[in-house]
Amino acid sequence: MQSPPDFDITPDQESIATVARDIRFFPTQNPNPRSLSPASIDTWNKEGYLGPLDLYGRQSIDEIRAYFDVLLQEALQAGQDSYSISSAHLKHGRVWDILNHPTLVSYVRDLLGEDVIGWGSHFFCKMPMDGKSVDWHQDCSYWPLTPTKAVTVWLAIDDADKANGCMEVYTGSHHHGLIDFEASSAQSGNVLNQSVQKPEQYGQHKLTPLKAGQISIHSDLLVHGSAPNHSNRRRCGLTLRYCPASVLAYLGWNRKGVPVSGKASPELWPGAKRPVSD
Repeated sequence: MQSPPDFDITPDQESIATVARDIRFFPTQNPNPRSLSPASIDTWNKEGYLGPLDLYGRQSIDEIRAYFDVLLQEALQAGQDSYSISSAHLKHGRVWDILNHPTLVSYVRDLLGEDVIGWGSHFFCKMPMDGKSVDWHQDCSYWPLTPTKAVTVWLAIDDADKANGCMEVYTGSHHHGLIDFEASSAQSGNVLNQSVQKPEQYGQHKLTPLKAGQISIHSDLLVHGSAPNHSNRRRCGLTLRYCPASVLAYLGWNRKGVPVSGKASPELWPGAKRPVSD
């Protein structure tokens, strides 16, 4: 199978702007969640963020970290940078397996419903003294999906804290729809190419430190970002993206989708296969 293009960092904004999308937050209605608590569902609807949630124990995450170390070395030797390992579940079987982790999927299913697609996987790796930031942004502005019901799971490969540039969010900002942003460039030190100005007007600021092996989950409408890593420790996270199987994907993005729970229409989501190579 030929891998689709890597849209995760710099998608074609002009192309995305041409497609019709229903952009708003859809609260979760789930009175009987199986893995999350009813209180967590209430928090999700109010804040658009959950975490930390436990996923991997020490031995398992140590093995995943060693695996990522190999992928990173291969990328660097190929002339790429530490943010370039994108759509990884279409290229690496072990990332596919993480995307399908039963406990992870159970958390997401409680938020999105029984029929779930996993469609994205991207390592955001800040090297020691990296100096690059991820400016304030909303994920939905990068993704040609409708309606905006997608979530991001952030898996900590390394411990992530304030010193090495953990993710920061503005809880409640997911209730403001699509927020205007300014374009930015790599020369500004931003890993992405968008920057929401004065995010404090949209919600409450919150640091989101995670221990390696823990995850957080945030709405595609939540304003979030991260400061540069000024420490001598690496900070790597694997972002995993999910949406309900009823969501429509434009611009060929449905080719990246993997049904991880329930059923999916092959017309909407043909179903990418697990890579042969780990």
